[in-house]
Amino acid sequence: MKTTLSVAALALALAQPAWAQSPGNSAPMAAPLPAPLSPPRDEAYPGTIGLAIDATDTRRGIYSVVETIPVAANTTEVTLLEPLWIPGGHSPRNSLALFANIRFEADGKPIAWQRDDVQVNAFHLVLPAGTRTVTARFVHTSPLQTAEGRITMTQEMLNLQWEKMSLYPAGYYARRIPVAAQVKVPTGWTVFTALDGMTRQADTVRWATTDYATLVDSPIFAGLHAKSWDLGQNVKIDVVADDPRDLAIKPENLDTYRKLVSEATALFGARHFDHYDLLLALTDRMGGIGLEHHRSSENQMEPSAWTEWEAMAWDRNVIPHELVHSWNGKYRRPAELWTPEYQYPMRNSLLWVYEGQTQFWGLVLAARSGVQPKDVVLGALASNAARYAEGVPGRGWRSVEDTTYDPIINGRKPIPFDSVTRGEDYYNEGALVWLEADQVIRQGTRGAKGLDDFARAFFGMRDGDWGELTYTFDDVVGTLNGVYAYDWATFLRDRLYTPGRAAPIAGIEKAGYKLVWKDKPNPYQEGASKDRKSLDLSYSLGMAVNTEGEVTSTLWDGPAFDAGLVKGAKILAVNGTAFSHDVIRDAVTAAKGGNRPIQLMVKRGDQYLTVPIIWNGGLRFPWLERTGGGEAGLDRLLAPRK
Repeated sequence: MKTTLSVAALALALAQPAWAQSPGNSAPMAAPLPAPLSPPRDEAYPGTIGLAIDATDTRRGIYSVVETIPVAANTTEVTLLEPLWIPGGHSPRNSLALFANIRFEADGKPIAWQRDDVQVNAFHLVLPAGTRTVTARFVHTSPLQTAEGRITMTQEMLNLQWEKMSLYPAGYYARRIPVAAQVKVPTGWTVFTALDGMTRQADTVRWATTDYATLVDSPIFAGLHAKSWDLGQNVKIDVVADDPRDLAIKPENLDTYRKLVSEATALFGARHFDHYDLLLALTDRMGGIGLEHHRSSENQMEPSAWTEWEAMAWDRNVIPHELVHSWNGKYRRPAELWTPEYQYPMRNSLLWVYEGQTQFWGLVLAARSGVQPKDVVLGALASNAARYAEGVPGRGWRSVEDTTYDPIINGRKPIPFDSVTRGEDYYNEGALVWLEADQVIRQGTRGAKGLDDFARAFFGMRDGDWGELTYTFDDVVGTLNGVYAYDWATFLRDRLYTPGRAAPIAGIEKAGYKLVWKDKPNPYQEGASKDRKSLDLSYSLGMAVNTEGEVTSTLWDGPAFDAGLVKGAKILAVNGTAFSHDVIRDAVTAAKGGNRPIQLMVKRGDQYLTVPIIWNGGLRFPWLERTGGGEAGLDRLLAPRK
């Protein structure tokens, strides 16, 4: 035994680096972390917070905030927090860096503050004896250019999100903190929000006192060029635009949004809001957004999304998607994604339900209502199917479930090779898995049931309940089995928790369609490519390029990748002819069936290179094509219910 220990000790000593074996080297010990913040209690906060925001400085993009926080008698210390983990963000995304010029007062007299050195969104205040009210004065600065973040204020409109310009006291559930809010807007601007009890005096708008959770869940769109339409069933669409001409919408096109509301109500069979506002910005000046809330949603589309209705059909799925979230994500929410306030880290493992099934229903409802034509929805499904069939080699090592952590890992930052690292594929691959689930139910019940029945049972329960009802994996499986008995746990785990699975096209095939390849883009791809000024050659040359010849993506192990082309390289010429989309398309077509490489003149940095790409398969763009006569399952799924 002694010999064994001696040998083990010798092996351990030899395994340590030489510097660690010297007794004279410095070797610090870990300092203890400071005490954690007060855990939240489900108790009423003693007083109503006043929040006043001046949003009139549109020239410089500044929101000026005065917040008054009453404190209980004999309070000597208070910690104020800026929200961090915001529902719908799936990550700690709040813009702490834009929170500036802060001053605190106790009953009108300046006091010092100390930022927590672990949770840096927390401000610790020591209060003089007898303090009744703490006042915080600060500014939130909208980014002025996209490199600084999402622009939330322009000369024509703003998107005010309360969590980015408010503090709340530690130690309480957000739903137990009363807030009375008011905002001053530029003269002549219209204000839209789902908050109740709005009154306006000159340019200052006030609302009835609400709780902090409801406030954070009720953002504002406001603008100079604005209009609202009643869609029926206590649902409105409230729109701000860069130009008043962008607000023009034909009656028959507006009617698709009325049908959307009717189709959603028919699908879920119950509602979990008393009223709902679809907030929409038609803009390319304010930053893009699609964010869900319980009684509203924040949506952005291109300025011409309504005036060029057919050409911009590809751009209109955001509203159906975000509306579905009122049921899926807001009312029913994964248990590990619900938090009592905004410091709790969110665990994202069921986002393939929260977002994946919302993506599925967003496409279905878009087709059923006509917000997007059926051929555009089929094109979107084809594009997603192709991506996972050929365009994401990262599926070999990373499961769909693991991509639910991508908002935390990456936060939607650009990365060099997203086809191998993967991104937030729980959206679109999740939707394809739910399409297969729908078809399993339809085939197993001979068409008597489908995923519509799951939606009513899972999301449509308790009509009129405006709260939040959480769920687990077992709840999902149990409800599916209540619709149609099947081994749903294995079905979901195989497809979502296991890397290296076959491409998720079984649902498309069960639904009477197949993935095929043509030499022209499908309707969804065509619209998106024209608007984005991009040409997607992912399934031929393995890259996408913009109109300037800049490579915007390359497919891992694709022809462009193998030739050494990377994102950011600029193609100057193709086979000796100056680059254009037409020129490179023609070159790919001409090379079909041959064995000669396509010669590209490329500029990368200050180097000019001749890069040969070997590809003889011609142009390839994904489409869905019917596989038989009669009505297919996918046709039935996308057909209107109302």
